[in-house]
Amino acid sequence: LLDLDTGKVIEGRGAKTRMFPASMTKILTVLVAAEHIKSLDDEYEINEGIVKYVLENDCSNVGLDVGDKQTVKDLMYGTILKSGADAAIGLAEYVAGSQEAFVELMNQKVAELGLSGSAHFTNCVGIFDEDLYCTPLDIAIILKAAEENKLCHEILSTKEYTTSPTKAAPNGINISNLFIRRIEDKDTLGTVMGAKTGYVHQAGSCAASYEVSATGKHYICVTAKSWSSWRCIYDHVAIYTSFVDKTPEEIANEDSENIEASKEASKQ
Repeated sequence: LLDLDTGKVIEGRGAKTRMFPASMTKILTVLVAAEHIKSLDDEYEINEGIVKYVLENDCSNVGLDVGDKQTVKDLMYGTILKSGADAAIGLAEYVAGSQEAFVELMNQKVAELGLSGSAHFTNCVGIFDEDLYCTPLDIAIILKAAEENKLCHEILSTKEYTTSPTKAAPNGINISNLFIRRIEDKDTLGTVMGAKTGYVHQAGSCAASYEVSATGKHYICVTAKSWSSWRCIYDHVAIYTSFVDKTPEEIANEDSENIEASKEASKQ
């Protein structure tokens, strides 16, 4: 849990331990794209290579098919809300000509953020790769940079969006940010304003979220290794309710009480 107002990690377990970020990778994808796109109204046509990549790697997708034309705006929202690999790769090809060239831009951004010693990306989707890694703290810093970008902030905080028409969906495809919709009625001592989830076996269900507390403070929470998407939601709820708007003294006292309670439970 990162306090954005002080820049300090409030609480962390393995915050600097290498992990596989899965589709949390796509936060960096939209951040890099946002810094390079020419116009949100530009169109990009989905090609056979994109569809083949999605099928071969069993990726989550928006549902785009060969020949579908989507605006850059559609691709940006599809990358985050639906975690669409088809949208993410289309975005990468639009910006840099190929996913490989776009990944170079991603790693340049990582270096710019001062994370090149602990983070490295090999694709824009988050497909498992031994050479695609970062730490939970790295993801928090990437999300911080994304939230400071006006376009990315807007996309990450959107609950629902409808794409441009496709051959299979003449009225467009309706997509949702399920993390925000699932957590919005939970008490987190504030409002979760933005989020991106992920899943690969090696990372479990993971998520990064941005919250503004009831007192106006700003936090970013990153978790991994949950056994389900719903458990991931409750991980974030538990962390926010345990630490948001509390002084270091209050947190220390609670930690002490929890340790003592654990000792008593062990004796019993």
